[in-house]
Amino acid sequence: VQLQASGGGLVQAGGSLRLSCTVSGSTSDYHAIGWFRLAPGKQHEGVSCIESDGMTYYADSVKGRFTISRESAKNTVYLQMNSLKPEDTAVYYCAAEQAGMGTFSPLDPYEYDYWGQGTQVTVSS
Repeated sequence: VQLQASGGGLVQAGGSLRLSCTVSGSTSDYHAIGWFRLAPGKQHEGVSCIESDGMTYYADSVKGRFTISRESAKNTVYLQMNSLKPEDTAVYYCAAEQAGMGTFSPLDPYEYDYWGQGTQVTVSS
């Protein structure tokens, strides 16, 4: 299983970026695809998740600014990030959860089975 995250970069506050996560196989092979971020001195933070049935979840810190979506034909999940703030600066990772059994916490990194490499997002003030 491979996940490839891309799309990070340097942007000014108020700007936008779109991250992409391409997965091996089909996105429908996984119960959920999530985005997480890790900032210096902080713990992994769940940012957003999209489940196979299309249900989406967002951290309170990004609600109304970030949008997660899926393009099944390209086996890709996107994270559109608008109105970026300096506190959004972090390495962003995508991850896949395969089992989909029992209680699922969509923004808990420990729920996820497979991880891609990170992509750096830097928001300047």
